[in-house]
Amino acid sequence: MLRGMICAAFVATLAIGGPGPAAAQDSSGAAAADHLTAEEARAFSKEIEQTLAARGAVVAIVFRAGRPREDLPEGFAYTHGAFWVYQPARLPDGREVKGYAVHNLYSGDGDSLPVTKSKLVQDFPFDFAAGSHEDDVAIIVPTREVQQRLYGVIASPAYSALHVDEYSLVSNPADARYQNCNEFMLDVLAAAVWETADYAQIKVNLAASFRPSRVKAGGLKRLFAPLMDARLRTGDHDGPVETVTFESLTAFMQTHGYAQEVLQLETGGAAAAFTLP
Repeated sequence: MLRGMICAAFVATLAIGGPGPAAAQDSSGAAAADHLTAEEARAFSKEIEQTLAARGAVVAIVFRAGRPREDLPEGFAYTHGAFWVYQPARLPDGREVKGYAVHNLYSGDGDSLPVTKSKLVQDFPFDFAAGSHEDDVAIIVPTREVQQRLYGVIASPAYSALHVDEYSLVSNPADARYQNCNEFMLDVLAAAVWETADYAQIKVNLAASFRPSRVKAGGLKRLFAPLMDARLRTGDHDGPVETVTFESLTAFMQTHGYAQEVLQLETGGAAAAFTLP
């Protein structure tokens, strides 16, 4: 039933068009990807929806590579993650359909919003797929209980209250000064599983229980990085630069029993269980 409703919603979205690739701004790369054609992105977004629907997922966390993987730091496979939520959506003609809405945190584009600021944006699966520089995405399907709690937080005022609009590509999850898309998802997850909207307490808990991914960065590169990309701010790090990634979020959710399944989905619909190295 869920899969059939997803397909109907997808067809309705195609009928009214939908934002083009230019709208698919990656939170860690402002330029739209040109890796997939519009048709390929539409097909891939449908495959992601069908994969989630087949598992009965009401809330899932999906990651894409917003830059070519060869350009990413060692040990980093993806850059941008977002919540995919099965929810009602109203079409321009007034009809209401159910489908997956994608809830993102995006950095500013430098025109309407400074690149060092961020905003919360809800868009379509097509936008997400169109922003990928690779032929695969990673999917974390939370447990049923965690999905229910996440759905509740995302639908509540706590969701926007957890947003910190000061943006850094490598924000420190134990510090409240900056935030990026992956840290935001971790904060929302923490609010859901610990049933608290107290941001200060969430940061304390994460500092004690979450192990972030370390980014290799030399002293000079770190010192002069803001001259190369204003979003690469490291003032919230006292020691090594550590941030939230797909890998560290997966490890956290698996360790604490919050994940039901983790998989990698390729264009064409081939899905395989993902195992951390």
